[in-house]
Amino acid sequence: MHHFVRVGLHGDVGRFRSTDSARYQRGRRVIVRTSRGLETGEVLSVAESAESQPDGDLLRAMTSQDHLLAERLEQRRGEAYDACVRLLAERRLQAVLMDVEHLFDGQGLYFHFLGDVPPEVEALTAELSEAYEAKAQIGRFAETLSEGCGPGCGTEEAKGQGGCDSCAGCAVASACKK
Repeated sequence: MHHFVRVGLHGDVGRFRSTDSARYQRGRRVIVRTSRGLETGEVLSVAESAESQPDGDLLRAMTSQDHLLAERLEQRRGEAYDACVRLLAERRLQAVLMDVEHLFDGQGLYFHFLGDVPPEVEALTAELSEAYEAKAQIGRFAETLSEGCGPGCGTEEAKGQGGCDSCAGCAVASACKK
């Protein structure tokens, strides 16, 4: 059984294989395994067709303990955002932090910046990752806006090549097909 699930800070939609073959209702909060690690998601619908490789596994519905952990991670995400903004200002670094994302497994801490990220900012995020005991990653939001989701994304040639099959729900659809 496959489902369309919305995951991540930018609300990416992917097709996930239910490991227990259960059918999850629309709006159900779930735990999924993506290429980045364990993340929370929201089921959008059942995917009738399973023609191409799934984007990951839908492991289970969120439990009450999962919801408590997600709340703690959300609090830590806010702390990491505030700490990063403070350090950027203290060091007078010219970078625009859009948001911070903390994955459900606690291992990934993603800093999303607008525009180019100087090496000093990368060093700063590495410091923060040690403080939050997570692996820091930098997301370059501007690159996605200017280049699209990936090579040929949204075109017939890209179908089944790991990119999305449709730009209908994509936040950067205007950048694709260039």
